[in-house]
Amino acid sequence: MKLLITGIHGFVGSNLVKALKNEHTIYGLDIISPVKDGVRFTFSWDFLDKPGEIPDVDAIIHLAGKAHDTKNQSAADVYFKVNTGLTQKIFDWYLAHPTAKKFIQFSTVKSAADRVEGEFLTEECIPTPVGPYGESKIAAENYIIEKFAPEAL
Repeated sequence: MKLLITGIHGFVGSNLVKALKNEHTIYGLDIISPVKDGVRFTFSWDFLDKPGEIPDVDAIIHLAGKAHDTKNQSAADVYFKVNTGLTQKIFDWYLAHPTAKKFIQFSTVKSAADRVEGEFLTEECIPTPVGPYGESKIAAENYIIEKFAPEAL
């Protein structure tokens, strides 16, 4: 498969490339673009606005985002710009490119709850994020859901 992975230079992205590079053609989408073993080319987010610049892919794995700031030094708007805004941008690109058959969105437990009560969360959990990190991630998830099942919200 031809894959486009956002956030390819992050922790999860780097490890995913190691696991997939021998069996798939991988392109990256990130804010930085150094050469990476196993990645054909890493595009910047601006390339999404340039028709035909990013090759056709079979699937998109969306990992990019502003990570949780444990020191609370990031402004709320930064979380929404990155976590919600970039998700909307890549998802809209996906919808406009019919060769891409799969869109895999990685999110966070923080989009559902500030902390897990008990052993684990279930599908029955009603999302109640606390703070801009979780709120921006649930907003991104809701954007995707609205495109497929608006009655679910």
